[in-house]
Amino acid sequence: MRLLIVANCPSSNTQKLLQATARGARAASTDLAVEVRQPLQADAEAVLGAAGVILGSTENFGSVSGLMKDFLERIYYPCLDKTQGLPVAIYIKGGLDGQGAKTDMERIITGLRWKHVRPPLVLTGDFKPEFETECEELGGLLAAGLESGVF
Repeated sequence: MRLLIVANCPSSNTQKLLQATARGARAASTDLAVEVRQPLQADAEAVLGAAGVILGSTENFGSVSGLMKDFLERIYYPCLDKTQGLPVAIYIKGGLDGQGAKTDMERIITGLRWKHVRPPLVLTGDFKPEFETECEELGGLLAAGLESGVF
C-alpha cells in the first residue's frame, strides 16, 4: 500500500509542515510506503496507485494555492470514476482564516467523492511549532488508519 502526500511548499515553514506530515505517516506504519510530491510532480497515475492521499496547501489571495488547484484540475477527470471513496486528509496554512482554501478544496474533494478521514486541518496566523505537531498527527492518523483497514 502507498500513501501519497501532495503539498505546495513555497516557504521553509510550509516545507516543515510537509516534512512533519510525512514523518508522522512513516512513524505510524511500517508496511505503508509514503510518497511525497510537489503539485507539479504529481499526476493522476500517482493518485490512482494510492491507498490514501494527504493534500497540503497554502491559502493564496483567499483561495487554494494555484499549484494545488492545477494538480486537482489535472487529476479530476482521470480519477473521477476510479477513486471514489479514496481516504483523504487536508491541511491548509492560511495567513488569515484559511476558510477560502478550505472551501475550495472541500468542493473539489466532494466532486471526486473522496472520503475525508477528519475535518480539514486549518493552521492560521504566524507559524507556530504546534503546527508541525498537528501535521505529524495528521500523517500518523491516515497512515495508521490505512494500515489497520479503518479507512
